[in-house]
Amino acid sequence: MKKLFTILILLSTLSLSSCQSRPASVRDTNGNILRSGTNYYILPATHGGGGGLTLARGSGQLCPLEVVQEVSEVRNGLPLNFIHANKDGIIRESSDLNIKFSEPFTCAPGTVWWVIPFNGQRTLSSQGILGRPGPGTIDNWFKIVKYGDHYKLVYCPSVCHTCKPVCADVGSSIGEKGRRSLVLNNNPLKVMFKKA
Repeated sequence: MKKLFTILILLSTLSLSSCQSRPASVRDTNGNILRSGTNYYILPATHGGGGGLTLARGSGQLCPLEVVQEVSEVRNGLPLNFIHANKDGIIRESSDLNIKFSEPFTCAPGTVWWVIPFNGQRTLSSQGILGRPGPGTIDNWFKIVKYGDHYKLVYCPSVCHTCKPVCADVGSSIGEKGRRSLVLNNNPLKVMFKKA
């Protein structure tokens, strides 16, 4: 009997420790867990910080490829969804994921976020590759990290063990006519997630 009791205690301890090592689930504005394949708006968590995230034409582009914020804070932007590297369906803090606009454009069928150099900054565009973790897709992976009472988006992929990405927060850079382009910098955009 003592042996059985010892085994049950050991199994309970192992089960409890494996549950505790999982990152916390990301929550939407209603307190529900974010799930892969479900559409959400990414909104700034502070007033006066612009609106939700959308796509816009960059300089010399015919098609909306650049990830930006709506100038008006009352606009939600376009719905997005998150595709997790581990495929369990639950979006967890600090876990690698692809971020993808839900609505494809005829001129830009790819809507997965990726990091590209532009005008001396690392900016976010929408021509990334979905899935396939590894060196060839290293610029397509992001993380959601707890930031005070809300969250921030971070580029710091761990899907490639031989790669050495330069990690940075996702923030916005205000340009001409108030355009808010998403860039990698050290001034994170505090965000929340609203189910679309």
